Amino acid sequence: MEEKKGFFKRLVEGLAKTRDNIVSGIDAIFSGFSSIDDDFYDEIEEILVMGDLGINATASIISDLKSKVKERGIKDPAECKQLLIDSIKSELTVGETAYEFEHRKSVVLVIGVNGVGKTTSVGKLAGKLKDQGKKVVVAAADTFRAAAGEQLTEWANRAGVDVIGGQEGSDPASVIYDAIAAAKARDADVLLCDTAGRLHNKKNLMNELGKINRIIEREYPEAFRETLVVLDGTTGQNALAQAREFKEVADITGIILTKLDGTAKGGIAVAIYSELGIPVKYIGVGESIDDLQKFDADEFVNALFDVKEEK
Repeated sequence: MEEKKGFFKRLVEGLAKTRDNIVSGIDAIFSGFSSIDDDFYDEIEEILVMGDLGINATASIISDLKSKVKERGIKDPAECKQLLIDSIKSELTVGETAYEFEHRKSVVLVIGVNGVGKTTSVGKLAGKLKDQGKKVVVAAADTFRAAAGEQLTEWANRAGVDVIGGQEGSDPASVIYDAIAAAKARDADVLLCDTAGRLHNKKNLMNELGKINRIIEREYPEAFRETLVVLDGTTGQNALAQAREFKEVADITGIILTKLDGTAKGGIAVAIYSELGIPVKYIGVGESIDDLQKFDADEFVNALFDVKEEK
């Protein structure tokens, strides 16, 4: 698959800064230590935490590494590199059911604060699903931000999918209501909803999402539900804090992590899953429609460590 191969290459390039941040330090430890002792583990731990993998994930990775080293009687620090890579991968595995919504009649709500690439991600996801032969309807229910509807319409046209919109400032729940009617009438497989996400006013956001959820439950109870939060990978720990706040107001089933090209904070993908138990389901590494792909833990960690894929 040409597209996939190109994406791996872009991912490797995009994670270059994160790699410089983490891997060069870790390689120095592997080559600089002659034996495996507490200092060795402490140094690795420090680099992983500094690389935004988060305290929880790091603790779990280190303890996994320690038990494997002990179990296999490994004495040479250099032999730990692959074990470390495997430990990081095991922290990230998403599981087979993560993309269940693709095989069912489903409603996917996409939320996220302004500026994280939310509307763009909805457009790209619509394009991906359409390419898989799905019939997609997009709801422009972010009526709060003036340009969101126009932007989404542009993406929808590019992807060749139908878009249902409302006037700026109109009630998002009424847009969802109309979109459900359209999705049913057109026998759509997936209804993708772009919704506003204003975290600074959580009460409003909760009310709005509550209203949207009630309409979906009433009008389309048989639909499979998915709620994705879009986070900007360049913000590192701030993205984790945002995910935590969104988790308080909505039943989040997955994360779309954008802007991983050109950030030194790509390790945040590991932290989010470990700290919140919410898997990263899609990652974005650029502007074009192919630059949003399903998250693949093996591929991500290989790109992070610049391990050549055996294909």
